[in-house]
Amino acid sequence: MLVCRVLGPVEVVVDGVLVDVGGALPRRLLAALAVAGGKVVPDDRLVDAMWGSAPPPKPAIALQAYVSRIRTTLGPYRGRLERDTLGYRLTLDQLDAQQFSELVEEARAHLAKERAEPACRLLTEATGLWRGEAYPELPDEYVAAERGRLHELREAAAEDLAAARLASGDAVGAVVQLEQLVREQPLREHRWALLVLGLYRSDRQGDALAALRRIRKLLADELGVDPGTELTEIERQVLAQDPRLLLTEPPQLAAQIVPIRRPLTSFLGREIDLKTLTEHLAAQRLISLIGPAGVGKTRLAIEYAAGAPGSGRHGAASSSGASQEIWFARLADVREFGEVATAVADAMGLVVVDDDPAAAVVDAIGGGPATLVLDNCEHVVAAAAELADQLLQRCPRLRILVTSREPLGVEGEVTVPVEPLPWATAVALLTDRVRSVRPGWAPTDTDEKAARQIASRLDGLPLAIELAAARARVLSLAEIAERLDDRFALLGKVQHGSLAAHETLDAAIGWSVDLLADQDRRLLLRLWAFEGGFTLEAAETVSPDSAGPEVLESLSALVTRSVVVADTSAEPTRYLLLESIRAYCRRLDRDPAATAEGQASWVRLLAGRCTEAVRGRKAGSFMRMMSRELPNFRAGFAHDLEHHPAAALESAVGLGVFLYRSLHHGEAVKVLRTALAAAPDAPVLDRARALNSLTALNYFAGDLEAARELIDTVYRMLAELSADDHTPIEYAELCFFLAVGCAVTGQTERTREVTGKVIHHGRDELESMVRAARSVLGVAMLKEAVRTGDEAGMVAQVEALQYKFSRGWARAWLNIAVAEVYLRYPAPFPDSAEKALAAVRSAVTTFLAHEDYPYTLNVLQVGALALDRAGRPEDAVRLLGAVQAHARRLGLRTPGLLEPERPWVAEALGEPPAEELSWQGMVALLDAGEVQAESSTLGP
Repeated sequence: MLVCRVLGPVEVVVDGVLVDVGGALPRRLLAALAVAGGKVVPDDRLVDAMWGSAPPPKPAIALQAYVSRIRTTLGPYRGRLERDTLGYRLTLDQLDAQQFSELVEEARAHLAKERAEPACRLLTEATGLWRGEAYPELPDEYVAAERGRLHELREAAAEDLAAARLASGDAVGAVVQLEQLVREQPLREHRWALLVLGLYRSDRQGDALAALRRIRKLLADELGVDPGTELTEIERQVLAQDPRLLLTEPPQLAAQIVPIRRPLTSFLGREIDLKTLTEHLAAQRLISLIGPAGVGKTRLAIEYAAGAPGSGRHGAASSSGASQEIWFARLADVREFGEVATAVADAMGLVVVDDDPAAAVVDAIGGGPATLVLDNCEHVVAAAAELADQLLQRCPRLRILVTSREPLGVEGEVTVPVEPLPWATAVALLTDRVRSVRPGWAPTDTDEKAARQIASRLDGLPLAIELAAARARVLSLAEIAERLDDRFALLGKVQHGSLAAHETLDAAIGWSVDLLADQDRRLLLRLWAFEGGFTLEAAETVSPDSAGPEVLESLSALVTRSVVVADTSAEPTRYLLLESIRAYCRRLDRDPAATAEGQASWVRLLAGRCTEAVRGRKAGSFMRMMSRELPNFRAGFAHDLEHHPAAALESAVGLGVFLYRSLHHGEAVKVLRTALAAAPDAPVLDRARALNSLTALNYFAGDLEAARELIDTVYRMLAELSADDHTPIEYAELCFFLAVGCAVTGQTERTREVTGKVIHHGRDELESMVRAARSVLGVAMLKEAVRTGDEAGMVAQVEALQYKFSRGWARAWLNIAVAEVYLRYPAPFPDSAEKALAAVRSAVTTFLAHEDYPYTLNVLQVGALALDRAGRPEDAVRLLGAVQAHARRLGLRTPGLLEPERPWVAEALGEPPAEELSWQGMVALLDAGEVQAESSTLGP
């Protein structure tokens, strides 16, 4: 058995024998591994723990040497100190810090059941484990949190031990211990309360009052405050000679408690949530389940109550054998602030004989272990918060579980979000509930498809899914799915005896909306037009009131009240309305046309920014952001096609680079062609830019003939444009992308002419575009040298492209051509395969940074051949197979630059089998052959 002791200087015990672990450094290493609790500790963190800011010259080697020394010390358990990819892991059979925590937890469980003797025994054993400070070898910055936790638990355990002695009748022994404890920590009021109680039970009432005077003076002198609630209450009881001070059992309840009603239906999909809730309530005293209407907060709370310790005795008064009392107070029907405490008293079965139900609840709970569930608090948040705070202060073993659409805002509250069901679980719930109304029903393929659609469109909300399942008595699942556009008419009332606080989904959502402030409600009703979420800036765009801090405040309120969901993992933060809430808001919106227009104006704003973003270094981050806005683009584009065709074309043009880089080829083509057809009278510049984007799409489709026809059209349109009528960058950019099309289709002279226009109009203020244009011309001349067999020309152009021209995306683009030349014509270039790989790696890095996936695949295809030439044929075939698989998913081809008409890489390597690699996996294979087959965050 391998044991480590850290509650004092580090010690290691191997099979009962204390072993010598060496000096300070190996002790620090052992402590750092032990505090991780069996998890891997990275090398750099271990080095920091051992040497701090003064590591040795070669810390990794030094660390390895100490690890080897400790392994020798561990003897038969040397394999427990394992090496992982990132660091080391130590697996122990026992750690005294963990043993201490478990003993205290077990003792508290005995105290909760009023079993003082075993609690005393366990707490004595627990406190005896301490030999000094916890983890003394480690610096504070490394272990401050764990050390602080253990220290606080040690102090609390000492108090628990004194309380257990009092409960066991050993008041004299408890007083001796408590006198020492109050000297050590004189400001911990609970110790004084226990001391006063011990003195009183020792028939020393005068000493008890003297102790109260001592602590009152100490608090006034040291802190300038009066004693807290616990001390004030025990002082009152001592002065009144309250007989309850001599009792060891809590008072009995006055009447039978109302039992908790548990639904008869199965409980599906919340097993992890239930486990999380149970863990939180084991460690915290106030937990709030927060979530939107119909998400299943009440059901989760009831399932917890049904399975909690002591739950089999709902309605029974606490006795020496009871684990805890559990009460469930439904507040959905409470309307007045003062009725909350009365509702709780009713749930507890109390007969309130005065006008203070809260005091009656406090007296009934007393000091015994108990759990109180406050269900549906969102409309009485302030009153519920006040009562919860009062009960938690005065009932030290009470835990409160709240269900609400917003937190109570009480200090110490832990909020646990209750999310809609995952898709697969939602389908399982729907299927289960349909079977309950159609015994013997077996879903067909059509039913399963409709079930998936219903679960998705109803947001995984259990209430909505159960209402949909109830309609399966009279409609097929396919019919239900078809009618979800009018979901509130389709979904009827809940069944008799349901836990739902409202009869319909409509009423449940309306309840949430009605509780909002007027300004928050006005904003909410304008947010339904956004598809797939929105940002704060988008909300400001459509706000019916002023933008700025007011919108942020309203949005914060909507998130707090579980009407809007915030995804803070995205940058910028994205907000989302559940589809049922969107449908409700759309129905209530008095001017839906204006709301849709506001959403479309946001899309136009984004499209205008895209053109600017792709010119700079933030192109990649903008592309990632636009990928999240794609549903919004589709909605805004459809709106403008109908109402503002020219604006739709302008948006498509602004997003042209995004369309070819991030959308499936077929959809991108459809967007541009639809926009061109809808706006035949749009400005020539916009139409020409749209045709440039279509040219790129045709190139990536492998249709070079169509691309050449479009290039001819744009070239003719260029003659209709005057550079003086447009900004230099608008005109130069149009020419630049036309030149790219000319270059890839082998039109050298036209490339020279059009790049000349870019150079002429951009020479004063568009330096980067001028460099990029020269790169395009260089690639065109390189292609010409290849076509004519001019080897000297090829060498000269490769030299020029490598050292004289552009940076950024344009440099990555020309590197495709350079790499192709190295591979197709290796004779003039020593180490051509390695040079090609270097060019490919550089290009891939840039294209991925710009989120340009079509060109990334183009250059990775060239990289496959470079791997083959570098002596890695198996990796080459795998990479080519992966490239082709990605290309098929995106609906495009990878034609290359030198000879786009000919699949010369595939000809050289043969047709590969399909290979599933992530984007990082392909890059890793290209770099070093270390493949990541898992899914990637990169890529569409």
